[in-house]
Amino acid sequence: MLHQIRTTAARAGDTLLGDAIGAFALMVTLIGALFLPAMF
Repeated sequence: MLHQIRTTAARAGDTLLGDAIGAFALMVTLIGALFLPAMF
């Protein structure tokens, strides 16, 4: 199973970085949306 994960990560190296950036952007948006009502 570990071999499959390593193989998949090696093949999807470029898209993995893009997906991580997208996930981070979604988390920032969610946190911002949750804190925005508290500011007003």
